Amino acid sequence: MTASTLIRAARKSRGLTQAQLAEFTSIDQSRVSRSERGRETDFGTVERLLAGVGYRLYSAPTRRDDASTAAVEIRDRLKAGHRELALRSLLQLSDNLKAERGLLRGILGLAEPESTGDRVWDAAIAGLVEWRLGEEGLPIPDWVNLPIRFLDSPSTLGIDTADPLPPRSEVPEQFAKRGVLVWRDTFESV
Repeated sequence: MTASTLIRAARKSRGLTQAQLAEFTSIDQSRVSRSERGRETDFGTVERLLAGVGYRLYSAPTRRDDASTAAVEIRDRLKAGHRELALRSLLQLSDNLKAERGLLRGILGLAEPESTGDRVWDAAIAGLVEWRLGEEGLPIPDWVNLPIRFLDSPSTLGIDTADPLPPRSEVPEQFAKRGVLVWRDTFESV
């Protein structure tokens, strides 16, 4: 995760504006904004901004992107109208989670991702994180079970309208309970 994504996700998870975060940390609002855009962010600034919303900064030895980074990538691809590429980002997150074990897997799902702008995709990310962390019996982060991560009515990711709806037996439970209709074998690495 980049520092800018981490700062923005932490601020939004607490429902704060940049101005409010600036006030809490005695850091100029323009500097908060630049930090969220990936400019002029040194380690001390990142620590202060995270502390301002009640978080601490830890690092882990991995080269794999986490759920927050994947959500930003998915959002950008959806905005550009590239649903297939958004699916590739979701599949890469699945592969990243499967590739790590124990604490490192948990860390990749720990930080609450920003919204992708599409509730179906937000629910899918939550379902994927719960599924992959649950495979190792890891604790599930609270953000995964927030009401906004569940759909009112079942829906697909909208990739291929010709793709038949999967029967419930072929949908991972963590997706089904959120109302996301996706084939289990979609997440099998090729």
